[in-house]
Amino acid sequence: MEPKTSLVSALFLFFLLYGTLASPTLKPSLKPRPPPHHPCRHLVFYFHDIIYNGKNSKNATATIVGSPAWGNKTILAGQNHFGDLVVFDDPITLDNNLHSTPVGRAQGFYIYDKKEIFTAWLGFSFVFNSTQHKGSINFAGADPLMNKTRDISVIGGTGDFFMARGIATLMTDAFEGEVYFRLRVDIKLYECW
Repeated sequence: MEPKTSLVSALFLFFLLYGTLASPTLKPSLKPRPPPHHPCRHLVFYFHDIIYNGKNSKNATATIVGSPAWGNKTILAGQNHFGDLVVFDDPITLDNNLHSTPVGRAQGFYIYDKKEIFTAWLGFSFVFNSTQHKGSINFAGADPLMNKTRDISVIGGTGDFFMARGIATLMTDAFEGEVYFRLRVDIKLYECW
């Protein structure tokens, strides 16, 4: 009777495991996500920053709101602008022409955060107002300005970009002294809703 009990026990375990593995309730009900190395959305924009220098108030889109003791609020501080806090409300365009029709605004701030090297920390949003895009994309991260390209994080969004996550690659496309610069922003979203 011993071999019969072993056979019955083995069959019982086999059908129990088979029934558990074949159960439809254990299969994932979420739709599969694309592999993480392929973006679900890719966008390219340009934003144009014109910093107030004491003489250009009519067309300035950025201004120094905080400066170190040795600096002032109309001229960027020496020592790689260390300690300057700049807020901006810059036009965003689809091409590198400042006079192109804006599709939105880049709004936020940057802080020059190192004495030894020219670098900044950015926190800003692209706020769209075009028929093509509605909502905003939010960015944050370090910007080592001396590198040709720099990556910062896409940390969220609203509207068409609700809860977006990804990487934005910044490239200085043009600059004119310390008054004007243009950034090319190549956005790759890896989490789209």
